Amino acid sequence: MIKKIGVLTSGGDAPGMNAAVAGVVKAASAKGIEVYGIKDGYKGLVNGWIEKIDVDFAQEILTRGGTALGSARLPEFKEEAVRQVAVDNLKKAGIEALVVCGGDGSYMGAQRLTEMGINCVGLPGTIDNDIVSSDYTIGFDTALNTIVEAIDRIRDTMQSHNRAAVVEVMGNHCGDLALYAGTATGCEVISTSESQLTEEEICQQVKVLAEAGKRSVIVLVSEKLYDANKLAEKVEAVSGYVTRATILGHTQRGGIPTAMDRYLAITSAIYAVEQLANGNGGVYVGLDGNKLVARDIDSTLNMPRKDKSQEIATIRLLNAQFKNK
Repeated sequence: MIKKIGVLTSGGDAPGMNAAVAGVVKAASAKGIEVYGIKDGYKGLVNGWIEKIDVDFAQEILTRGGTALGSARLPEFKEEAVRQVAVDNLKKAGIEALVVCGGDGSYMGAQRLTEMGINCVGLPGTIDNDIVSSDYTIGFDTALNTIVEAIDRIRDTMQSHNRAAVVEVMGNHCGDLALYAGTATGCEVISTSESQLTEEEICQQVKVLAEAGKRSVIVLVSEKLYDANKLAEKVEAVSGYVTRATILGHTQRGGIPTAMDRYLAITSAIYAVEQLANGNGGVYVGLDGNKLVARDIDSTLNMPRKDKSQEIATIRLLNAQFKNK
C-alpha cells in the first residue's frame, strides 16, 4: 500500500480544480495515505515546491475558483533530464504516485513520469471540454454558465436598442462552449473551429435578419477565428445594425465552481485515488455517460473527436427563426 501521493494542477486554471485537490486529500486521508501538494504544476516538481496538505486545507479550498496550488507552463518538461529532476524530488520526499489535474498537455507529462517509475493518474481539468475521452471536463459547466449569463445580459441591451453583438468565447480547438451557450441563449449566428463560417457568410446571415426586421442579433464565435472588433465593424457595414464586440476572455475561467463541476471533480478524485491505491498508473479518468472510466494514454489522446457539425447546423437553423410582430 502506498503511503504518500502528490497532487498538482497544470495548464489553464479551471473552476473545480480546488474541489479535485480536496477530493484527493479526503479520499487518500481516509485510506491513511499522506498527500503532498505541488505548487505551480510541473514547474513546482522541478523546483521542489512540495508541501504536505491535509483535510483542513481541503475543506478550506473546496468551494473556491481557480487553483490554490497554482499552475505554470513548463515547456522544458518534455526533456527527459528535466523530468528526472522532478522524479528525484518526488523520491526524495517519499512520494510514490501523483494525481495530475489538467488538459492533454498535462496528461502527456503524467504519462512520461509514469514511464519513469512514478505512477500518475490524470483528471480532466479544462473549461474548453476538449478532452475527447471524457464527455465533460472539470470547469466546463461553470464556464458555460458564466457565458450564458453574459450573453443574456448582452441580449437585454441589444433588444432594447435594436442592435447586434459579436461575442467571442474561449474554445480554440473545441467549440463546445460556443455550441452549448448558443443553444442555451438562442444566438442567431454561431461559428466554431469545427464548423467555421466565413466573415462574408456571417455578415450576410445578419443582413437577412436585419432586413426581416429582427430587433436583436447575437453572433457567437470561438476564439482565434476572427478579429472580433473588425468582424463587428463588417457586420455593421453590411447589415445596418449598430454592432459591438464583447470578448469575454478570462472571466470565463474564474468564479465559484458550480455544483456539477464540484461533483465531477470530487468523484473523479476519489476514483483516481482508488486507481493509485491499486497500483495503477498511466491512466486518465473520464466521464463516459454517467460512469467514470480510466483509460490509458493512447486511448485518451488518440480518440477521434465527435462530429458535431450537424448539431451546430440544426441549432443555427432553429435560432434564426422568428416572427416579426
